[in-house]
Amino acid sequence: MAETSVEAGGVGEPHPHEPHNEGLASRLNWLRAGVLGANDGIVSTAGLVVGVAAATTESSAILTAGIAGLTAGAISMAAGEYISVSTQRDSERALLSKERRELAESPEFELAELAQIYEGKGLSTATARQVAEELTAHDAFRAHAEAELGLDPTELTNPWHAAISSAVSFTLGAILPLLAILLPPVSWRIPVTFAAVLVALAITGSVSARLGGGNPRRAVLRVVFGGALAMAVTYGIGQLAGVSGI
Repeated sequence: MAETSVEAGGVGEPHPHEPHNEGLASRLNWLRAGVLGANDGIVSTAGLVVGVAAATTESSAILTAGIAGLTAGAISMAAGEYISVSTQRDSERALLSKERRELAESPEFELAELAQIYEGKGLSTATARQVAEELTAHDAFRAHAEAELGLDPTELTNPWHAAISSAVSFTLGAILPLLAILLPPVSWRIPVTFAAVLVALAITGSVSARLGGGNPRRAVLRVVFGGALAMAVTYGIGQLAGVSGI
């Protein structure tokens, strides 16, 4: 629900749904999602190629597994984001359609409801009524969408943007461990990949924490530990598979 607007005489504080904040908040959300997608690409591909490299020194086998993992992961991320965001967008559209219908059928009731919302935020009855009337006169649909639903009708989520962003960020993240495992000499493959992945995870963990306002040190420790654990487990499985000839 929207906070009090500037028409209310400055009562209340700015909030994420105000026009001057929405663009920045949206960009930060996309950036954070991109960083997390890259993080997923790094960890999942690193675990895969390290496991394969532990079982065989054949570069073709490692490359094939890495590309297959990268492709499957990127498609899976894109499909998952598309489905999730499409569902969210459908829900938003349904709510907006309902609100538009209510405004057409019961404008006076909706005006009184909007005034009550602002009165509930601390405005006097007279001021709340004035704010509701002025916002309704300016753009009734948008005023009700923001106040009642917390939605900006012009800024609905885009499933294609989410899908493409997820696929690209996952791919970029996955390229790092793939290069790290293939470029060094055979004896250096695992150590170089471990080092490169852990450094990359430390960076993505720190960036995502700062974007989200969290504790960078705690976030870095979490992602680095998780990545190291994933590579250690898959390396152990690869070793067992290589020794047993599976």
